[in-house]
Amino acid sequence: MVDIASNLERLSGEIESISLGCGRDPAEIRLLAVSKTFSADCVKQAHQWGQTLFGENRIQEAEEKIPSVDLSGLEWHLIGPLQSNKVRRAAQLFDVIQTLDRPKIVHRLNACAEEMGKILRVFVEVKLGVEPQKHGLLPQDIPGMVEQVDSMPGLQLQGLMAIPPYQEEAEGSRPYFRQMADLLAEINRSRQQPLKELSMGMSHDYRIAIEEGATVLRIGTSIFGPRSVSSVGRL
Repeated sequence: MVDIASNLERLSGEIESISLGCGRDPAEIRLLAVSKTFSADCVKQAHQWGQTLFGENRIQEAEEKIPSVDLSGLEWHLIGPLQSNKVRRAAQLFDVIQTLDRPKIVHRLNACAEEMGKILRVFVEVKLGVEPQKHGLLPQDIPGMVEQVDSMPGLQLQGLMAIPPYQEEAEGSRPYFRQMADLLAEINRSRQQPLKELSMGMSHDYRIAIEEGATVLRIGTSIFGPRSVSSVGRL
């Protein structure tokens, strides 16, 4: 049986140690527990330890899980692709949308947020590498999208998010994470209020992500244990 509390405690210690080791303030780095395919009970166990940020990939799963958790003080992030016909529900369910990658979605999400009288925090998703199954905008298209999101009164841009191509060795992710940090720095050169968030790094490469400037780590397996093959296949 997976000891979620022990896993979170170990991760917290490692994040602090790695951060201090590369001259960063551990308080700058937040742990997002990726609860996709895991039960509401797993979320509740993590919350008992003190975890408050959770990430889901699919609207359908979130529709069942989020109400059944029913705990105050949690922050729910959508970290999977957002289809246009699910925008309204996403705006209702989530506090943060990390996967903006199309103007059409930006406009619809803004309209829904304004209609609901809320301001949604959002990230723009960057596509790193050439994998056809990955979502996101190419780096050269990010400045235009950032400008568009900035013009939406119902959206509050936080920063950039990416899922780099998988590398057998975690060190192989470093060039992609460095590219993300450089892209954020380039965008911030022309902004009065700099963007501060970089959502990058997962269970196998979060140590490298911290060293390259990540502020949000999306970690699931190292907290909740391995997912079943059947569950992974449905995502």
